[in-house]
Amino acid sequence: MQNILNDIQDFIKNKTKNKTWIPGKDFVNYAGPYFDHNEFVAAAESLLSGWLVMGSKCQKFERDFPKQFGKQNGILTNSGSSSNLLMMASLTSKRGYNLPKGTKVLMPIAGFPTTLNPTLQMGFQPVFVDIELDTLNLNLNQVEETLYNNPDIRVITFAHVLGNPPNMNKLMELVKKYDLLLLEDCCDALGSTYDGKTLGSFGVMASCSFYPAHHMTMGEGGYVACNTYEQEVILRSFREWGRGCYCIGPDANKLKNGTCGKRFSCWIDTMPDEIFDHKYVYDEIGYNLKPIEIQGAMGLEQLKKLPDIHRLRRRNYQLLFDIYKNYEEFFHLPRAQDLSDPSWFAFPLTIRKDAPFTRNDIVDYLEENLIQTRPYFAGNIMLQPAYKHIMEPIKAKEDFPIATFTMTNTYFHGTSPVITPEQMAYIGEKVNGFMSLYI
Repeated sequence: MQNILNDIQDFIKNKTKNKTWIPGKDFVNYAGPYFDHNEFVAAAESLLSGWLVMGSKCQKFERDFPKQFGKQNGILTNSGSSSNLLMMASLTSKRGYNLPKGTKVLMPIAGFPTTLNPTLQMGFQPVFVDIELDTLNLNLNQVEETLYNNPDIRVITFAHVLGNPPNMNKLMELVKKYDLLLLEDCCDALGSTYDGKTLGSFGVMASCSFYPAHHMTMGEGGYVACNTYEQEVILRSFREWGRGCYCIGPDANKLKNGTCGKRFSCWIDTMPDEIFDHKYVYDEIGYNLKPIEIQGAMGLEQLKKLPDIHRLRRRNYQLLFDIYKNYEEFFHLPRAQDLSDPSWFAFPLTIRKDAPFTRNDIVDYLEENLIQTRPYFAGNIMLQPAYKHIMEPIKAKEDFPIATFTMTNTYFHGTSPVITPEQMAYIGEKVNGFMSLYI
């Protein structure tokens, strides 16, 4: 096996050593995996071991990762979207918060679909607020007003927009005042802090994504960090078909009695005298959202790179800011929330109302010059085809004007560590060229 791994290592080193980028002929990708040979070797070694499903690598990652969110517990999943689903689903558990259908959940109306979708999938009722124009985060003045008018809201959830949090001091005051459960969507915010605390450490649970565009990746993958072991057991059950067994560790599937010592016991209260294998006892109506072992192996290598990844993302944010600060009369520029230090997922820009060009004008120009951009995800999500039955379009537009405005006027550049200073200089050259047409 070692000869194979050595060959893979040499192949990847030679491949990356000879990699070139030609301005105007090759794309400036907005994101991509920050890999070297170590991830490929770890993946191959895992695959060649013959153990495909979750095993010791995934379990080690589960133990090592939650400290990134200032927590001690959590589970690895197959995607960030699954992580959001599991956070919300866990609130329905009779062993936990036992929230019923119809529970009100407060959230911003703009963002990515899978921040909202679990609320709908659980039969909960979303209550929307608009966003701020400069930060794209949820409008906390509207949050306060909405909570005052809806005292039966139980949950608040939102994504820290592209790594930049809202005013967490004010938000946590509202969480405490109205006795809310906070679920933090940190899929874009790994490594960001507020007042010295990591994002993800404020809520009862926090999600993360390991999709290739995100801070670190294992191809696909996600994580839910939580505050207590009891929450972890519930999350693990929902992840694994709803089964009751909570044994973990490399010997959990080998030992006759599991790692708990009582795998074969009287587990089912409706049949109190019957012995059942706990691995086939089901406490929740769950899913199958597990990762595979190869993802855990890659993730352990990616964890080692996080300090460098965060440094490069902050560098790329500053390089983009230096390009666009000369044109602030035309753009709302992204700035870190007071007291925060984002590890930026991206660099969002919103065209001002009186600008002499449109988003389509500049985005088309950039894309024609092979510079990738993206909109701010779904924008006002109630205007998307899938959700038109939930809210009348005219109401969505009139009641949430900022989210509607950003839907047609906001785009972002990537800050991925794969984007080099040479590529940033090329972006600056093309942005300056576009702006010369208007100044």
